[in-house]
Amino acid sequence: MHRSARPIFIAALLLCGCFGREKPFLKSKDPSLKIPAIKMAVGAHDLNACAELVKDLDNDDPAVRFYAIQGLHKLTGETFDYRYYDDEIARKPAIARWKAWLAAQKGTTTLPATRPSQNQ
Repeated sequence: MHRSARPIFIAALLLCGCFGREKPFLKSKDPSLKIPAIKMAVGAHDLNACAELVKDLDNDDPAVRFYAIQGLHKLTGETFDYRYYDDEIARKPAIARWKAWLAAQKGTTTLPATRPSQNQ
């Protein structure tokens, strides 16, 4: 590469976000990394992600809660009447149902792929 082209090449890498960009991570505290990781896990039908998604139902960020419940619904067919936009107190009963569901799954070898929704 010619010397005069290097600064332009480096600037292009920085502008396109190819440099220093962290990859999506399900346990990240950063929603810009967590949300794509949720989408990837759900797209791959990764049932091992359910435990982290249940934790995310109590996240401070409503977008994370939205993607967490959407992911759980796609993976399990359940919502347990959880609404991501409810306040913290109103979300507690549904989160408790999700935690009970998760605890019940620990005795099985795999999580169920889909279940009939109780909300229909």
